[in-house]
Amino acid sequence: MGFKKDFLWGGAVAANQCEGAWNVDGKGVSCSDVCTGGSHTTSKRITPILEEGTFYPSHEAIDFYHRYKEDIALFAEMGFKVFRFSINWTRIYPTGEEAQPNEKGLQFYDNVIDECHKYNIEPLITISHYEVPFALTQKYNGWASREMIDIFLKYCKTIFERYKGKVKYWLTFNEINGATGAFGGFLSQGILNEGTKDFMNQVDIPQLRFQGLHHQFVASAKAVKLAHEIDENYQVGCMQIFATMYPLTCDPKDVIACQELNHVKNWFCGDVQVRGTYPAYMNRYFKKHNIVIKMEDGDLEILKEGCVDFYTFSYYMSGCATADETKKSGHGNLIGGVNNPYLKASDWGWQIDPEGLRYSLNEIYDRYQIPLMVVENGLGAYDKLEDDGSIQDDYRIDYLREHIVQMKEAVEDGVDLMGYTPWGCIDLVSASTGEMAKRYGFIYVEKYDDGSGDLSRRKKKSFEWYKKVIETNGEVL
Repeated sequence: MGFKKDFLWGGAVAANQCEGAWNVDGKGVSCSDVCTGGSHTTSKRITPILEEGTFYPSHEAIDFYHRYKEDIALFAEMGFKVFRFSINWTRIYPTGEEAQPNEKGLQFYDNVIDECHKYNIEPLITISHYEVPFALTQKYNGWASREMIDIFLKYCKTIFERYKGKVKYWLTFNEINGATGAFGGFLSQGILNEGTKDFMNQVDIPQLRFQGLHHQFVASAKAVKLAHEIDENYQVGCMQIFATMYPLTCDPKDVIACQELNHVKNWFCGDVQVRGTYPAYMNRYFKKHNIVIKMEDGDLEILKEGCVDFYTFSYYMSGCATADETKKSGHGNLIGGVNNPYLKASDWGWQIDPEGLRYSLNEIYDRYQIPLMVVENGLGAYDKLEDDGSIQDDYRIDYLREHIVQMKEAVEDGVDLMGYTPWGCIDLVSASTGEMAKRYGFIYVEKYDDGSGDLSRRKKKSFEWYKKVIETNGEVL
């Protein structure tokens, strides 16, 4: 069978990790702009007051803001059918609460979209991708406050109306279920609790995170309805981290532990956004953790009326769940769980599991029966510049090849798969660690963790490989 003829091959980036120009042309300060650099051994820090002499990677990033034409031309050379990028909320509304949007910000995305169309590349736009306006964190503690719903919808209305007829595919919140875990509080929701200094060791108040998720669910559902009212051709999807979990053993206690973990991490947010209802299994979780979701009249009806049109997700790794509390979480494993003894891992400790992608696609499609898209997948690795200037990233080719093989298997299993946009199609700043050394791209960017580098671009070996993959619709791998 293979991939459908109009399969959307492409790549993905996020504004806060690639654009730079953090205070240019009226842009306001976002949560990512107050995060310092870090590494996989040292957490990046959150500094509400910027420190002189400290490196903030999002401030310049890879300067996509000034180099988007060059970068999109390279994507077109690879044959991209789709380019997933995000809009920086603070480019449109610097504090979130201005009466009028920032025209220079709107024009920038007009230019990016037009550049995509020049090469027949379909834009796939994430509305909120880890860049809550920091002013809203300071005033409301981010999505912990219900005030955020209307503020977000004003932003949505502005961009839906501005780009009507130019964009078809939208995603509301990037990896919304990241906020089921502590590190997602600031990253995803802009919640900054007193005492928090380190990004990876945030002072955590679960009640606020899950209340924030409710506000995001309502905002997402209202955004779906609004999009359909503004342009009947708009398709609006959700975006989840899919944290594939297996029981560590066949001990029934491990199986139940795995089911409970999957319920909260993998299914809860999808069930609300796709099915439009809170799942019954969360009642027990909320009771156990003393979480009380405050809802207003009409919220449940809104969720039901604003179900998404398609489901997208990131897939990087899998983990194992166990009831044995003596087992430690795997090194570098952001999704939780313990290491799988059958799998190898990347330099950052992320276990590599291509078959897990096939398994996940089948599980998701069986549950929801709506079109799916893998909008993040990739290998963060140290890339070495050879003496001749080349980057021989065969390890990345191997990783992506094996995952594409398993996507093809899932399609043969009957999964309706729309497309594939590997993460960081050009090197960019890591969201979790704030470093450049963890490279994902088909395109190398001359930028380093001390802030040095001339930002020049060069093709890696994987560039030509992926070009052939797209050209043959996944037949030549």
